[in-house]
Amino acid sequence: MVRLWTRGSAAGTLGAMALALSACGAAPRDLAGAASVADLTAFADAFDAAQIAKDGAKLDTMVADDLVYIDGSGKRQGKRDFIAGWTGADDSYDPVRLSDRVITPLGSDAGLASAEAILSGRSAGQPFRVRLRYTDVFHRRAGGWQAVHIQVTRIPIPQGAATD
Repeated sequence: MVRLWTRGSAAGTLGAMALALSACGAAPRDLAGAASVADLTAFADAFDAAQIAKDGAKLDTMVADDLVYIDGSGKRQGKRDFIAGWTGADDSYDPVRLSDRVITPLGSDAGLASAEAILSGRSAGQPFRVRLRYTDVFHRRAGGWQAVHIQVTRIPIPQGAATD
């Protein structure tokens, strides 16, 4: 079955930064020199597209070698597991629509994207459909933006929900 969608010390630093900013009343996107919402959105869109397209080469550059990935079951995994979960030969994905998406700059070289999605497709010939909420933490490094921390939470699909 498909495994659904962060750098250990960086995650703690980012969390502390966000907490400190909220305590002093400044929203992270109000920071002088903060990464732009447009830049983060463009990277987040490209990252999501690479996953759905099963583009392992693109994901390899977009995901940090020291990725911390918490899957939908709460298991901590890394870059290799994350990419393998999206590029399985027997998996295919339907187009995904995001809802309740939030893009938050956390300074000039960090930011996060969070959203809810229903992911569907086929895995090992069997149809699947899961609802999830995820947060991707991105860090701008010498080579550009990379995902450094990914947290996925599976949530129930309401009975009678549309199947689109």
